Amino acid sequence: MTRYALAVDIGGTKMEAALVAEDGSLVAGSRSRQATGREATFDSLTSSVRAVVAHALAVLPDDGEFVGAGVGSAGPIDRAAGAIMPVNMPLARGFGLAASVHSAASAIRGVDVRTVLGHDGGALALAEAWRGATQGAGASLSIVVSTGVGGGFVVNGAYIPGATGNAGHLGQVRREGGLTLEEIASGPASAQWAQQQGWSGSTGEDLARDAAAGDAVARAAIERSAKAVGEALADAATLVDLDMIAIGGGFSRVSGDYIDLVQQALTASAAHEYSRRARVVRSGLGDEGPLIGAAALVLR
Repeated sequence: MTRYALAVDIGGTKMEAALVAEDGSLVAGSRSRQATGREATFDSLTSSVRAVVAHALAVLPDDGEFVGAGVGSAGPIDRAAGAIMPVNMPLARGFGLAASVHSAASAIRGVDVRTVLGHDGGALALAEAWRGATQGAGASLSIVVSTGVGGGFVVNGAYIPGATGNAGHLGQVRREGGLTLEEIASGPASAQWAQQQGWSGSTGEDLARDAAAGDAVARAAIERSAKAVGEALADAATLVDLDMIAIGGGFSRVSGDYIDLVQQALTASAAHEYSRRARVVRSGLGDEGPLIGAAALVLR
């Protein structure tokens, strides 16, 4: 009998859910999404949870074994309380996400559904270690460079949540001038920096296009982002003794050599031989990674 988990992933722009089988594959027809955004409230999130959970569970195979629900959320989170304090959804601070998913799934299934909440960066790291680019690594970090920057750790195949479930918030470490890594290296931050240098575009996509066409400022913004990420990863590799780091997210694809630029900055900045050996790779799971990781919280 095949085992299945409900996976729910919530971020600053959308909430998604799907059924994930024990081999890490998404069940066809189970995936759906609802918008979130800065105006999201307790009530709107509750309604969205009910909608995506109902859609996913409607296609659970009759002969499948349902093992529970895994939930990944943008942070910070309070894993013990099952609550979220998302930076990009201020009106949702304190929302009991785990209880909401548990209630919706249990009502549909007619049984008490085991529900596990994790930080979305940690869920992504678990997915990459299970089915993605960091399989076989002893200690890995997986990060997203996109609208924000965040990540999570896996050691010997196990997700490392930290004391409250927030380990891996790399985007909030301080870098040059007291700015956080996210304030330097994210897509919006890079576009804003380029505008301050006289560039006329507005988005990460514009940066990618203009850099490819030879615009020096756009290219400098990309290199600045990659350098900051690489230097932060050098610190992480030195502190945690990482052997592999996977990078995903939309802005990490802003140029074909972004991963190479990050690796170069890590190698140049790392303090010790062991941390200089940390290998940077591209994420292997694309946009399915957060859902696979959420499911892994109960499947693994």
